[in-house]
This record gives sequence, structure tokens and C-alpha cells, in this order.
Amino acid sequence: MLKVKNPILKGFNPDPSICKAGDDYYIATSTFEWFPGVQIHHSKDLVHWELVAHPLNRVSQLNMLGVPDSGGIWAPCLSYDNGIFYLIYTIVNNNGHIKDTHNYLVTSSNICGDWSEPVYLNSSGFDPSLFHDDDGRKWLINMKWDNRIGKNSFAGHLLQEYDGKNKCLVGPILNIFKGTDLGCSEGPHIYKRNGYYYLMAAEGGTSYDHAVTLARSRKITGPYEVHPQNPILTSAGSDMHKFLQKAGHASIVEGPNNEWFMVHLCGRPLPETDRCILGRETAMQKIEWREDDWLYLSSGIDNLPSWEIEVHNEGDSDGEKNILVSQYDDFNNILLDINFQSLRVPAETFMSLTERPGFLRLYGKESMFSKFTQSMIARRQQNFVYCAETCLEFEPETTLQFAGLICYYNTENYYYLRVSTDEELGGKCIGILASINNDLSESMVQDDNILIVDAERVYLKVEVSFGELRFFFATNKDDWRPIGKVYDASTLSDDAIKGSWAFTGAFVGVACQDLSGMNKYADFDYFSYVEEA
Repeated sequence: MLKVKNPILKGFNPDPSICKAGDDYYIATSTFEWFPGVQIHHSKDLVHWELVAHPLNRVSQLNMLGVPDSGGIWAPCLSYDNGIFYLIYTIVNNNGHIKDTHNYLVTSSNICGDWSEPVYLNSSGFDPSLFHDDDGRKWLINMKWDNRIGKNSFAGHLLQEYDGKNKCLVGPILNIFKGTDLGCSEGPHIYKRNGYYYLMAAEGGTSYDHAVTLARSRKITGPYEVHPQNPILTSAGSDMHKFLQKAGHASIVEGPNNEWFMVHLCGRPLPETDRCILGRETAMQKIEWREDDWLYLSSGIDNLPSWEIEVHNEGDSDGEKNILVSQYDDFNNILLDINFQSLRVPAETFMSLTERPGFLRLYGKESMFSKFTQSMIARRQQNFVYCAETCLEFEPETTLQFAGLICYYNTENYYYLRVSTDEELGGKCIGILASINNDLSESMVQDDNILIVDAERVYLKVEVSFGELRFFFATNKDDWRPIGKVYDASTLSDDAIKGSWAFTGAFVGVACQDLSGMNKYADFDYFSYVEEA
């Protein structure tokens, strides 16, 4: 018996899609504007999970140049049939009331291998999913987005057959389920059991009213009847900190010993706030099929998610511990650590690990506000308390060149400890650039920049503890000095963003800008990320 504490995938890992291949389990999650696209975690026991792949790693598979914040990859669906993995995904190029949502399919016989070039499917909505029926036919289902003003934007779930031989959709397009009164019906998956087709959908919106809806039919085309105790999972209306919040957007799998499990999106707000700085995460619940052929949570506590579940499987009990992550990268390898991602474009277009062995070299690109080419690599914040550190060698020649350590949410929300130069001050200096909902008024003014003219190497550090964020720097490794004030870390969350939809999470990493266009580079000696209890 192994105990599992939720969430199982900490930090920004939303919209989980789980599948089984032999004795292996895989979960795919959304990555939005971060490249390479889609995170895939692997487990042998549903308890211990490891990030193993980013399948969309070529521009031919994923062109996100210019996509908006929280655009890009939405809600991938991972499935497995007859030795082949199928990955369905949406690229969202416009995230307003009128959306541009393009759906594609890639395949591979090896989860960690090269994935195929994409097959275009449709653009009628997002959250596509592929169902493999037991008669050999394959079906695509996706929510329909209605762009018309005054209409229900979440206009139902479209079903169409997929022709695997000719790699295209064929036959009529049917709207098989309009959703329930919970509204915002999206994220559909189809399953088949005991002669029923089950349609599982996310409803209520992906925030605090989020929920999992289940309906069934004897025919894949419907009509579908809704579960008598719907929604089958939600944390809507529950005590803010007693249960995992935002529970919804789920998929299911049969696990060891004929037990069934549901993975779902969740969020953990900071104490005394509604802000989930770790983004939307992935949790798992134990579920069961009852005599009425409906699915229920095994916990017996209404339809609320549980913090802890049990899995009947052999192995140790590490799953019940709160495992803290520690990552140290000395940049001695020719490949980046798998936890790093870049924004919108491949990191190889602006970085090198070989031009100066043992260092990460970033060539300065566009500003932090750019939705095109930013020179940044970063990793997810996965714990409420952590420390990140790096060492920078950088000789800026103009105020248009700067580089450093960044805590990032999107192009309008970040805290950036950067090295630059200022001729009025006398040369190289260090200061903080802070943007909160595109407001730079909290940024350091000129007089708050600190001269570091003679420092060839500058050490940069950030300490985050729940809602507090503080920067430090040193020109000698053991002589850390605080810089700036204590900032509000909760602004780096979906819930703090104003003016647009926001679906990602907080990252920490390194960046370099050169607004002069001269591609000035910065060298980073190492990067460390250490979580604390």
C-alpha cells in the first residue's frame, strides 16, 4: 500500500491527460507559450513521477512566434493504441473573445523519441481529444468556440471521425453534448466501458468554480445523459484552504490491481489569499465504478478532492513524503536540463553551451515585453519556499543591454535583478526591474542602482517564502547583500493578472536583453534552485 500526497505534479502542470502503455503510465500537461511544448511525466506505480519528455521540440511542430501570453499549447491529449502514442494539441494564436485555435496530431512509437511532423485537424475550438474505439475506428472530439457576441462561447462538443490511413478527418461533424448549467464546457475525453460511451468534460471555468462533469450514452454520437450526482469532482464552495482548489479538467486510467484513478487540475492558494502562485497543478483521486455503471470518487466525501490517497502497489512509501526539489546545473553538458524552457522560440536560437565550455551563454534579444524573441531560460517554481542563485559575467556597453536573474509570470508581470550600465552613475551597475500588470512604477529609479564597476563576476540570488520575494547580490561569493525591497510574490499568479485571461505559473531563471540589436552576450557559470520546507 502506497500513500500519495497531492498534488502529484507540483507547479505549473495543468490540464492533465493520462494514458497507460503496458506497465507504464504517462501524463501530458499544457505548456502554453513555453518551448519546447507539452510536458510528459512517467511513472511505473502512479506514485513516483519523473519528467521525461517535451515532444514538440521543433518549430515545424510548434511555431509560437508572436503568440499572446497564455496562448500557445492548450490542453494536450495523450493516448496509446497498438504500439503508437498519439498526441493531440491546440496552438492558440489569439486569446481574445475571437480566438484562433488550430488543432494538430503528432505520433511516435517512443515516448522519448522523435515525434512526427504534425497533421492539421481543424480550428473550430480547443481541447481536442482522440478516442480509439474497440472496433478500430478513431474519433476526434473538441469543444466548439462560438465567436459571436451575445452567444454562449462554449457551444458544445464536436465529434468527427479520424481516418488514420489518410491522416485526415472524415464524415459529418456532430455536436454531441452542449454541457450542463455549470457552463464553460470544455476539455472533453471519451471512454468506453460495459457498452457505454462516457464523455468527461471540464466545466465551470478553470478557476474556483471548476468541476468535472460526466455523461454517458449507448452510442458515441449520443444522446448523452448526465451523471445523477454531477459534478463528480469539484472544490467549488469549499473551505479555501481545507481542500485542493480549482479541481477540474480530468482524465482517467485503470491502475494496478484493477483500481481506477482520475488525474485532474488543481490549485493551492497562498494562506489568507486566493492567489495560487504555483499555478494550476496536477492531483490524483481514487475512483470506482459502481453497480449502476457510473463513476464515483472512492473517498466518499461528497465530490471534494482529497489531499491524500492510497494505491495498492508494491514498493516503498516515498510517495507519502513531501519531496523537495534541488536542481544544480553547472552548464558542463551540451544539453540544457530538461526542467528548463524558453519563451515561444527554441533556446538554441539565442544560447550556447559550447562557445565557452562550462558556461551558459545568452545572446541579448528583445525586451521583457516582447512576444517574439526573448533570450531567457527558466524553470517552474514548484514549492512555496525556495532559493535560486546564479553567477553572471557581463560587460554591458549601453543602457540598452542588461542581463540577470528573473522571477517571471508573463510579459507584464516579473521581478528582474539585472546588471546594466549607466554613464551618469559611472558605469556598470545592478538594480531591479519590476513590472506588475504592465506597471513599472515599482522599478528601481536611477539613484537606487548600485555601482559594481570593478566586478567581473556578480552573484545573484532570490529567496521566495510564500508571498514574499527578496533579491540579493554579491561580488564576492560569501558577501551577500540585500537589494531592493521585499516584493509581493503573489503577483506572479493567474489570480493577480488583470486585463486578460491567464493560465500559467511562476518561473525563475536567467535572461539577457540587447535592445540595440548588437547581440551582446552574457555568460552564466551555474544555476541552482533549492526548495525548503
